Amino acid sequence: MHSHDASTEVLTQAILRYAVDRVRLDPPPLDGPRTPAELRAMAGRTITERGIGGLEALRVFGDVLAPACISIDHPRFLSFVPAAPTEASVLFDLVVGACSIYGGSWLEGGGAVHAENEALRYLADLAGMPPEAGGVFVSGGTAGNLSALIAARHLWREKAAGTFDRTRGLIVASKGAHSSVALAARAMDVDVVDADADAGGRLRIDSLRELVDGLPATERSRIFAIVATSGTTNAGVIDPLAGVADVAHELGVWFHVDGAYGGAGLAAPSVRAHYDGIERADSFIVDPHKWLFAPFDCCALLYRDPMLARRAHTQHAEYLDVLHGGEGYDADWNPSDFAHHLSRRARGLPFWFSLATYGTAAYREAVEQTLHVAHEGARLIAAATHLELVMEPELSVVLFRRRGWTADQYQAWSDSLLAAGAAFVVPTSWAGETVLRICVVNPRTTLDDIELLIDSLA
Repeated sequence: MHSHDASTEVLTQAILRYAVDRVRLDPPPLDGPRTPAELRAMAGRTITERGIGGLEALRVFGDVLAPACISIDHPRFLSFVPAAPTEASVLFDLVVGACSIYGGSWLEGGGAVHAENEALRYLADLAGMPPEAGGVFVSGGTAGNLSALIAARHLWREKAAGTFDRTRGLIVASKGAHSSVALAARAMDVDVVDADADAGGRLRIDSLRELVDGLPATERSRIFAIVATSGTTNAGVIDPLAGVADVAHELGVWFHVDGAYGGAGLAAPSVRAHYDGIERADSFIVDPHKWLFAPFDCCALLYRDPMLARRAHTQHAEYLDVLHGGEGYDADWNPSDFAHHLSRRARGLPFWFSLATYGTAAYREAVEQTLHVAHEGARLIAAATHLELVMEPELSVVLFRRRGWTADQYQAWSDSLLAAGAAFVVPTSWAGETVLRICVVNPRTTLDDIELLIDSLA
């Protein structure tokens, strides 16, 4: 099982051929889900005493299992937040797996960690964070938000010198915050209070101040973090970051920015001013697997002062002592010390390789291209008599409605497009109303794709 023989060589070549052919499909088939019963019947029994062999397992995957997964990199996959990894990043992901790199410590993976830190520095510079800023790549925005908030609470308790060690902390966010903020609060057993958002879904600074000022002193002292969003998932809008930073500074609490989707817009000069204030964040996340063209799973978690996070997250055990002292390696930069993990894949490497391969100018141009398609697509939607924009897009999310349609009609239209292999666009809700939402993060998405959707809604 661990030896390389003639049959393994045949399998190696088959897998490499499959991977290269898949990444070069332009476009890939959209495909679609199957029921559990259909997959059981089509795939047959795959886990057996003697095994079915690698070529047969690859055939089952290619013929049965892969087509039962929607291709998120299809240019008309416009639901949720799609992904559009570069060819270089996908192919290098194979290298990362083949190299068996442990990415949790500098001792074991210093070369990989160095490369990941180069990619993190690029993101920190986009956000205007100081030279000492740094962090780690984690699995996704949920893990990034949780880890940042754990660090925030640790600092709050540390500064209180024991006073708050048994006090339930409090996070202030917006009603437009991602659901992962509430999930983090449940995992940490802390409370969340939400400030009101405006008609576009942005946190209102006046509401934030009223909320904070209206809390009794004992409640206000429980606040350990304020969370703002740079690109809400549903509407793609950015909270007034400078105003939130002011409130956090006045309270003396941690300022966290969730940019899992929208943070990539920092690379685009056309919208960079919308992020003013992000440079004051104590922590910031952005998912390269969303709008920065990396494969799953990859979230960049950055701290203004990484050493604060290290004090919160470092795990102590006898067998780990060697990682926290010694000579010949950077004992102060173990990725496992900056988030709620220990074992980790060097998941930032495909993003680093893509940046190194194509250069940051190509990234800037690709993000600008998606913004252009989204904004011009919104103009076409606004001009269609049967459609109506819910709001002008700020980033690359477009919310719109089909005049006169019910929720059932939206769903039937969505189902028919997917069944035909034409597009994947699911309804969402806005202010209690069922509407349509498209999210453009794939540079291969064109205005012709948007026009196809407009025509199909007539």
